[in-house]
Amino acid sequence: MSRTIFVTTALPYANGSFHIGHIMEYIQADIWVRSMRMAGHTVHFVGADDAHGAPIMLKAEAENISPQALVQRYASERPKYLNGFHIQFDHWHSTDSPENFELSQDIYRKLKAAGFIDTRQVEQFYDPVKGMFLPDRYIKGECPNCHAKDQYGDSCEVCSAVYSPTDLIEPYSTLTHARPVLRSSEHFFFKLSDPRCVKFLQEWTHGSQGNGAKRLQPEVLAKTSEWLGASEGDEASLADWDISRDEPYFGIPIPDAPRKYFYVWLDAPVGYLASLKAYCKIRGLDFDALVSPDSDTEQVHFIGKDIVYFHALFWPATLEFSGRKTPDMLHVHGFITVSGEKMSKSRGTGISPLRYLEIGMNAEWLRYYIAAKLNAHVEDLDFNPEDFVARVNSDLIGKYVNIASRAATFITRHFDGVLAYSGETQTLTDELTQAAEEVRNDFEAREYGRAIRRAMAVADRINQAFDAAQPWVLAKGIGEADAERKAQLQDICSRALAGFKALSVMLTPVLPALTERVARELFGQDRPFLWSDAAVLPGRIAAFKHLMQRVEPKQLDELFEPPEAAVVLPGGEAIADTIDIKDFARLDLRIARIVECSEVEGSDKLLRLSLDAGEGRLRQVFSGIKSAYRPDDLTGKLTVLVANLAPRKMRFGVSEGMVLAASHNDASVDAGIYILEPTSGAQPGMRIS
Repeated sequence: MSRTIFVTTALPYANGSFHIGHIMEYIQADIWVRSMRMAGHTVHFVGADDAHGAPIMLKAEAENISPQALVQRYASERPKYLNGFHIQFDHWHSTDSPENFELSQDIYRKLKAAGFIDTRQVEQFYDPVKGMFLPDRYIKGECPNCHAKDQYGDSCEVCSAVYSPTDLIEPYSTLTHARPVLRSSEHFFFKLSDPRCVKFLQEWTHGSQGNGAKRLQPEVLAKTSEWLGASEGDEASLADWDISRDEPYFGIPIPDAPRKYFYVWLDAPVGYLASLKAYCKIRGLDFDALVSPDSDTEQVHFIGKDIVYFHALFWPATLEFSGRKTPDMLHVHGFITVSGEKMSKSRGTGISPLRYLEIGMNAEWLRYYIAAKLNAHVEDLDFNPEDFVARVNSDLIGKYVNIASRAATFITRHFDGVLAYSGETQTLTDELTQAAEEVRNDFEAREYGRAIRRAMAVADRINQAFDAAQPWVLAKGIGEADAERKAQLQDICSRALAGFKALSVMLTPVLPALTERVARELFGQDRPFLWSDAAVLPGRIAAFKHLMQRVEPKQLDELFEPPEAAVVLPGGEAIADTIDIKDFARLDLRIARIVECSEVEGSDKLLRLSLDAGEGRLRQVFSGIKSAYRPDDLTGKLTVLVANLAPRKMRFGVSEGMVLAASHNDASVDAGIYILEPTSGAQPGMRIS
């Protein structure tokens, strides 16, 4: 039975470029959407920029441009990322749009009419110099618990204590460094604690989709149950939700409330509906019919675990009590780490998706690797460089592509591309149909890793059968008179290619570009694969063309190339943003002696340095300066070490810091690379200040 499904991903905040976490989520949703479409379902897949809020307003102000211009700058980058990783949204919109203004204000009016909006006086910090109320993250001070300096207004990064900004000792505004003052202002609240709301959410969170599957994953349900109580009658711990902000603020005005705006988290999820509405207008679809409470259109959201509270409580409640359809499924995923460490550009454990593409790495390698490690649970995904190389080369090249490259050669050489099967084929058809159906079910259940394992098990069986039959022995010296041997050879290779075609169908949601080529170039099909194609045995192939390159380990070295710190540029480049003395003091710069220096086998850019920083031990540091120095040039010299940089796991070992070097940012200027050398007399371990 054909279904209609409305699918979204979390809206990226439009004050920066996409990061790898965005790309992971979009790939995950894109795989699901493609699989559902292959089964014949109608899917409306939309996204949007989350364009409102104080951070965007302040960043635009600092750059002397309008918030709209800032949002548009990042929006202009989007096609490079989405097209580069074969992510196909039907429509991409913005929360700063007429549709979102209209829908957000309409939802608010309906909530107010239903008695879910309250007003009350709120005391909060106000920056007298900037002339604005300060969000918690724009206030810093001394932690009231452990007394760590320069902690944010909502939680301490040192001891993890949670508190109110008013609890801070010696608070200051991060915008002007002025001491904030307490001022009172009228705020608007959504009454999340209303018994009607609690009762609805208890039912909704424990509910199921139309197909009987639970609406929430077990981990998400456990978390919402903590907030709501396990069942009706249990005491809920829900606080009413502050949905307003005072001017100046970049956002949507609250109706009949001068100088008041919706907090960004009210209008951001409404952006899902706004994007769908704009898409419906383009396509001539009935938007109201798709989102009405009695609509059979399924509403599915892919989100990260950090925004569950908004999507599992606020969002369904605002939809329910404004008379709209509530989501049918939330699929929550974890974060992405690198070799077990949290992503961090400064620690060299960040993956730039744009750099990944710019250095020529195949987008479908990453799609496959991510799919192979995802499941239906809220678990973090770890990107391990060595595992990435091994898995992609083994599965995609050694198993999948290997089938076609070997079998197609015999078919084109001896049978002019014609496939033929000896004996009955129903068993083969049934096996391939069942395998494809199991993989399809896994994708629908978001068990991507299990789907990949099933597909690779099929590839293993095909390769094992092919190897056992030894077609190269049959083909050796074969002539026209060897009819039986020829039929046997043709059957062996035809069955392998039928399996390869079915395998291509199974991998189409993950490898859409590659399998489209397989469908068109090898099997002469004028459309991408559908799930039903797995059961259709091919009758002819064209000459095999090379499908995919292997991953080279040096590509991962280039992707994770250590950052060159403290770059000093000759003339012309703008000075970086201003920092204060506290920011500089966080760097622990030490004199270090290069005790030993050697080349790194397998790397074109790195040298391995053993450094004495006065600690009674030697530190190992990898530095991308091989183009400028020979190991003998550096041994015995003094240099400057960033000593408190977190250790970073690399393919060659752990790098425990970073040496400072100067170079030119413009690649067209051949200015070289120069490590910093302190004046003689400085001793290892001395701190630079």
